[in-house]
Amino acid sequence: MVAEIISIGDELLIGQVVNTNQAFIAEQLNSVGILVGRMTTVGDRKPDILRSFEQAWSSYDVVLVTGGLGPTHDDITRDAICDFFKTPLVVDQQALENVRRIFARRGVEPKKINEDQAMVPSGCTVIQNRYGTAPGYFFEKEGRYFAAMPGVPFEMKSMVEDFLIPFFAKKGSDYVILHKTLKTTGIPESFLAEQIGDTNQYFPADSGITLAFLPSPLGVRLRLSARARSSDEAKRAIDEVEAKLRAKVGKYIYAIGDEELEHVIGKMLAEHKLTLSVAESCTGGLIADRITNAPGSSRYFDRALITYSNESKVEELGVPESLIRDFGAVSREVAEAMAFGVRTKSNTDIGISTTGIAGPTGGTAEKPVGLVWIGYSDKNETLALRFNFGDDRRRFKERASQAALELLRRKILKLE
Repeated sequence: MVAEIISIGDELLIGQVVNTNQAFIAEQLNSVGILVGRMTTVGDRKPDILRSFEQAWSSYDVVLVTGGLGPTHDDITRDAICDFFKTPLVVDQQALENVRRIFARRGVEPKKINEDQAMVPSGCTVIQNRYGTAPGYFFEKEGRYFAAMPGVPFEMKSMVEDFLIPFFAKKGSDYVILHKTLKTTGIPESFLAEQIGDTNQYFPADSGITLAFLPSPLGVRLRLSARARSSDEAKRAIDEVEAKLRAKVGKYIYAIGDEELEHVIGKMLAEHKLTLSVAESCTGGLIADRITNAPGSSRYFDRALITYSNESKVEELGVPESLIRDFGAVSREVAEAMAFGVRTKSNTDIGISTTGIAGPTGGTAEKPVGLVWIGYSDKNETLALRFNFGDDRRRFKERASQAALELLRRKILKLE
């Protein structure tokens, strides 16, 4: 089966609200073998809503709608559904009791506008709302399925998980769809694609396997998708392609799925019984923030010093004034001295540091905005690497923190 997801609401079209519902629904549908063929967003105008219903109903097996089921004048999805299916509204007693129960808990009498939400299109299966007053509606006609749910994410998610996914799981599917995401960092998308090469060497074009490149400021995600007759077959196909990818670009892959680099680093530090300290200038504490996002970070993380001024670099880290005078605060020499200084002061196994020009001002021809030196120090070596992460200040800090953590990962793993 193939589905279309329709999101309704002017707030989505003007960018006031980010549409996270589509991604959640698509992922859930994939889990029961339903492909998503199209996603559509329309505003709060009945002609546009009806047109989207007609196009989706004539083209797809499953149509899932979110939004526009509230009690206010701009919530017109229910009326549009009644027009589309040519059916009147009737009272659903269970939904009415739910509305009254919710208001009773609040110690407030429901108004007629609230109780009217228990009016549902005749002929539908009502999807009761465990967290709000607007129920959902489900139609099954001529082998096709139509569901409408509130746009409030936690209300919608409950209906998808409790009603829709169990329903479609029982229906069964001829295919299983599996996804696996490999997270890479330290290599641009074009370079990664070049190293991977022609995908035909990994899987035939008609194999049901696809490979997508999903770039972000922190790296590129490689999403493998498999459509097969069984979960075992899909998993086996993905595993085979993953092994081939790792043979080509394995040193850039740091995690699978949603795991963040700081969590990977934390596990590695704990496993190797290593301790870490950080000296940050241009990243302003972002590296420390990320490291301490990982549960149990107190086992390996000692301290972070935000030495933003030249004076603090000298006073807190012991950076020689002569290095700053001769080479400038943003230099290999100072980055190395910062990493060495925080490591020795903290008596940790590893010290890392950042010093750079976050912009948008302060750059020169020799040291442009975006320049950052990332230092590393352990008992065997002290070094620093040069990067340029552009003139967007926030993105600069995010990318610099990622590069620092990636340098740490590679050093622990003894990768080039």
